[in-house]
Amino acid sequence: MKRVTRIYRLGLILIAATLIACAGMEPKISTPGVSLRNVQVQELDFSRQVFLMGFDVTNPNAFPLPIRTISYTVRLDGQHFAGGSTESAFTVAAQSDGEFAISVELDLLRTAPQLLYTVYDGVSRDIPYELKGQLGIDIPFVKPLTYESRGEIRLYASKF
Repeated sequence: MKRVTRIYRLGLILIAATLIACAGMEPKISTPGVSLRNVQVQELDFSRQVFLMGFDVTNPNAFPLPIRTISYTVRLDGQHFAGGSTESAFTVAAQSDGEFAISVELDLLRTAPQLLYTVYDGVSRDIPYELKGQLGIDIPFVKPLTYESRGEIRLYASKF
């Protein structure tokens, strides 16, 4: 009986050691580049504004990158524009580029009158943006990857 108990304990120790070793072996993944490609004004009236934000993703890794969640914060001309998190299900091929879009609904008249001016002005001139967030990767033991970028974009109006 003692022998069975010893074998059982040895088995548990081996399983625990394996799990601890695996937990410390986080795969080496290079952070993808994420940039804001465009912001398209889809609807603009006094009670609501709907925008479609287009993003580009560059995967520098030698393997496909399955993206499961996206969190983001977008600042336009130094002001908070949009932020949030969304479930996603797309893969960026190895050493390749991909894209995704997020639709946001805002009430700029109530929350940020100055930002409303930036949106109107952004149709006629390039405006600076700042983008920060995380990509949740669908690979075991991989923590969310943080991204950050800056640039300039012009807003496009699909309809008013």
